[in-house]
Amino acid sequence: MSIAKGGKALYGAPLGILMLEARFPRIPGDMGNATTWPFPVLYKVVKGATPEAVVLKGAAGQLPAFLDAAAELVAHGAEAITTNCGFLSLFQRELAAHVGVPVATSSMIQVPWIQATLPPGKKVGMITVSGSTLTPRHLEAAGVPADTPFVGTEGGREFFRTLILGEKTDMDVALAQQDILDAGRALMKSHPEVGAIVLECTNMPPYAHALREAFEVPIYDIYSLITWFHAGIRPRRFATD
Repeated sequence: MSIAKGGKALYGAPLGILMLEARFPRIPGDMGNATTWPFPVLYKVVKGATPEAVVLKGAAGQLPAFLDAAAELVAHGAEAITTNCGFLSLFQRELAAHVGVPVATSSMIQVPWIQATLPPGKKVGMITVSGSTLTPRHLEAAGVPADTPFVGTEGGREFFRTLILGEKTDMDVALAQQDILDAGRALMKSHPEVGAIVLECTNMPPYAHALREAFEVPIYDIYSLITWFHAGIRPRRFATD
C-alpha cells in the first residue's frame, strides 16, 4: 500500500528563489529566467528590494521583508532557499536561522571550496556587478578571504546601467557581454595569479562561457552553486540492477 504524504501547498519544486524587484530582461542563463534551471523552482519577488537598494545601499532595512518572503516559500513547499543577488550574503545567517532549511544566499560562498582545488600560487578572483559597494562585510558573511581580488562593472557601457541603475528595460546583450569580458580582462591583468573566477552577480551566467574561452580559467557562478545545492536535496537515483 502506498501512502502519499501531504502538508505542503506545492510539490515538485524544492528550491525557492528570493527575487529582487526589477524589470530588466532576464535572458536564458539569468537566475530569474525559469528556463535556466534543469529542475522546477519556486520564485518570490521581495517588494521594495530593488537592485539599487540592495547593491548600492547595503540592503538597509530590507531584512524583515526577506525573512517573511523566505518563510512564505518554505510554507509553500521549498526545502532550500537561495537569492537573486550575491550582495544578500549579508543575510545568510539570519535567513538560515529564520527558515530552518539550507540557505545559499550568494555564489561567493564557493570561493573557499574553489581555492582548495587550485595549485599552489593560484587564487580565486571575482567579478562583481559593483566593486565600489562590495564591502568586507559581504565577503566575511560569505566566507570569502579578505584579500580575494575582485573587479566591478561600474565602468561598462550596458550591464551596470541596465541592471543596477535601471535606466531602461531593454538590454544590448552583446554590449553587456563586452562589459563582463572587460572586467575579466582587468582582473587578469592586475592579478595574473588568478586561477579561477567566481561571478558574484546572478545575472552573469549567460557570459560565463565567453569568459572561459577568453581567459582559459574555470568560471563559477550562481548556476554552478545552485545545481550543486539542488543535487543535495534531490540526489540522483541510480539503478541498482
